[in-house]
Amino acid sequence: MKDYKNKIKSLSCLALGSLMLIGCSDDFLKPDPLSLYDPETTFSTRAGLDAALGSADKQLRAYWTNTSAIDLQLPLTSEYMFSDMLVAGKTDDPNIFIDINERFTPQEGYYDDDRNRLTIFWGETYAGIKYANQIVSFIDKVPGLDDDTKNEYLGRAYFHRSFRYLNLCFQFGDVPFVTRIIEKPKQNYRSTKKEAIIKKLVQDMEFAVKYVPDQKDMTYIGMINKGACRQLLIKCYLADGQFDKAKEQADILIEQSGYSLMKEPFGTFINPNPQTWNITRNIIWDLHRPENKAIAANKEAIMVIVNRYGSDSGIRVMSMRNLVPWWNSSGVITPDNKLAVDRYAITNSDGTPSVRYDATMDYNRAFGRGIGIVRPTWFAEHSAWYLNGVEDKEDLRHSHEVGNWVRMEDLKFNGRKSDGTPESEYYGQNIRYSHEGKILCNDTIRCWYSWPHYKIWTESPQDEVPTANNYRGGYGDYYMYRLAETYLLRAEAKYYLGDATAVDDVNEVRKRAGCKQLYTTVDIDDIVDERARELYLEEWRFTELSRISYSLALSGKTDKTGKTYNKNKLYEDSFWWQRITNYNNYYNKNPELQVKGRKYTMGKHNINWPIPQSAIDANLMGKLSQNYGYDGYDANTPKWETWEEAVADEDKVD
Repeated sequence: MKDYKNKIKSLSCLALGSLMLIGCSDDFLKPDPLSLYDPETTFSTRAGLDAALGSADKQLRAYWTNTSAIDLQLPLTSEYMFSDMLVAGKTDDPNIFIDINERFTPQEGYYDDDRNRLTIFWGETYAGIKYANQIVSFIDKVPGLDDDTKNEYLGRAYFHRSFRYLNLCFQFGDVPFVTRIIEKPKQNYRSTKKEAIIKKLVQDMEFAVKYVPDQKDMTYIGMINKGACRQLLIKCYLADGQFDKAKEQADILIEQSGYSLMKEPFGTFINPNPQTWNITRNIIWDLHRPENKAIAANKEAIMVIVNRYGSDSGIRVMSMRNLVPWWNSSGVITPDNKLAVDRYAITNSDGTPSVRYDATMDYNRAFGRGIGIVRPTWFAEHSAWYLNGVEDKEDLRHSHEVGNWVRMEDLKFNGRKSDGTPESEYYGQNIRYSHEGKILCNDTIRCWYSWPHYKIWTESPQDEVPTANNYRGGYGDYYMYRLAETYLLRAEAKYYLGDATAVDDVNEVRKRAGCKQLYTTVDIDDIVDERARELYLEEWRFTELSRISYSLALSGKTDKTGKTYNKNKLYEDSFWWQRITNYNNYYNKNPELQVKGRKYTMGKHNINWPIPQSAIDANLMGKLSQNYGYDGYDANTPKWETWEEAVADEDKVD
């Protein structure tokens, strides 16, 4: 089966030129006016439709990867900073994005650098909606398409539009709803209530599930398939309170669609640097190797984003650079005040072997050149891995013994002088946080934490030369959806329905990971905890917590504290806020903990991000609704109550 990168390589920039507002550069990150006018002539052929679809497929990569050649925070990790799992960690940056309660405003807070890359979640998302709407708007003008072909195009377009709108609803709340390319620029949009948008998404995804083919019936990997459509439909049903239908769709995906959890090692075994850090082959490691995600043997993969080195569609993941601690910082020292860990090239510039290099302590190639732009919370590092009051040491997702999980104290003092002799008498000993009462690490935020090696390591073929010394994270396929999440979505639906077998779905995921500690019953926190363990850096953590907050409120069920929530006042109290309060040990916890004079803060109202002021200003003839807690909020701003009203207004361009 061919991968889709070869197809979109020739389509993603095909004849778009001035037609596309975003082109093929980082300009697409800048919030644009919501007017999505494009000439229709380009889309009068099937090639034009393919170009729009290829651009929409390719654009999905930008959420998970780095779209710039320089070292930037990832969009995905930026999103995680609003969750229970990650916070900003670049402590030498005076603009570090940690004081979110005070700093995240319509005018400030959306960046495209090491502070965050949140700007992508508005501007790039609406660009993706534009691609989908190009297909919807012009497909009837393309000659020679039979009904099945038209419906397949429409189904994929509906997926792209629904995926983006579902995320917008649970990041921003009520947003402008745009469903087609209009004939004239429009600057009088009005926000549409998210519950109304969700109802349209349900309708569109029901259509998509009917007409988009299964992966097994497709030529290419990387295009939207029926399984992906069904997974998204499950989430739409959960967001619409149709929990019985969500469970029904999950049943079909788990039991009738040819997918299954991978339970034995498979595919290619990659052991990055066994002399330094050996991996004992195991299913969790193999499951997360980029080489194994899109192969036919992987029955768990529902939707894979193809991202290859040497392809126009490939983008560096940069996971190691962002998520591995700054282990070679000068702030981590030996007991005798030498640099604790250094990185050395294998050879000198003239090609001769370097006397300072030691293959048994080559952490650069074993783990990557991390700089700790973000760091995990105590929950992500430690407490998530306890169940029934016991640390489940058999859980392969947190296993130090097989090499999947790495702790700072696993590294060794490796400093050498220019003649190759050790810098310190402690050479070869494991590094330590303190020694005889002396603190050896002066920055525990950025330089001292453990991490899931199996999720973060991404091969770097562009660095595979003897003198290379970067290892920031390379190119590699990654999961958009896989079956493990389907089990947890079904467990969530069952919980809302009062079905006690929800525990079986959670335990099925745990058993595959080798866990010995299993649940006897589960509540919504337990399900969300398991999502944290299983789907780290796959799910959009904040967006899912926001969605679950809304679904939980719709269900009337309680969280583990016994609280129920009002869906209309989640900005006052929410399940997400409970997770921030009880699981994130940084935000609002320790006023003495400051970075460059800034404190870690988060507000209840941050469950909805501010509508960017640039988007509001561009909508000259209308008024978008700003969210509660931000400058410009007005409870009396009119909104569309139904999606039908929003659609009917699209042709009005006063």
